Amino acid sequence: MDKLSKEARSANMAKIRGSDTKPEEIVRKFLFSKGLRFRKNDKRSPGKPDIVLPKYKTAVFVNGCFWHCHKGCKDFSIPKSNTDFWETKLSGNVKRDESNYTKLKTGGWCVIIVWECELMNNARDERLERLYREIISETTRLIE
Repeated sequence: MDKLSKEARSANMAKIRGSDTKPEEIVRKFLFSKGLRFRKNDKRSPGKPDIVLPKYKTAVFVNGCFWHCHKGCKDFSIPKSNTDFWETKLSGNVKRDESNYTKLKTGGWCVIIVWECELMNNARDERLERLYREIISETTRLIE
């Protein structure tokens, strides 16, 4: 059973942003500090990726573990109340994500997904460095 009233839960859910989230800001600041330039939330690309690096033909999605159903993550579980709604909603998100990733890959883009839990303090630096290497290595493959 939900511990919050319907109004309080609605107010909490309304505060959740779709873009310019803290995890996105962490990734953008890191990439910018490495000298990479990018577009934010480019509406011209399928799925409106959080970060688009045209020079590297790479799209980066910074996904929240709950909203994008990060399997095996401690931060993801289906809510106990209104389960049917949440299963439909979240599975729709996953299907839409897969469709967008496929469209981008078909167009020759590299798609990189960074999960919110990977940006927690203990794993953040390692994940950001790995992201940078993934972006750069895609470039060397495109040049060859």
